[in-house]
Amino acid sequence: MGFGSYDESEQERQQSNDEDDGSEGVESHEHEHEGTVTVESDVSTDALVDRLGEMKDDDEDDA
Repeated sequence: MGFGSYDESEQERQQSNDEDDGSEGVESHEHEHEGTVTVESDVSTDALVDRLGEMKDDDEDDA
């Protein structure tokens, strides 16, 4: 059996499997949600940015 005949039989088998499973593919927008998110915090933006910088520095030190 040559390589070409393998390719043809493999393709035919995959096509028959696709037809048998009844699926129509993946719906990428199936779980989309619209809305808003709000976060209330007593910490200032500057304090959060400073903390992020500290965390990044810690990661660089560990590497």
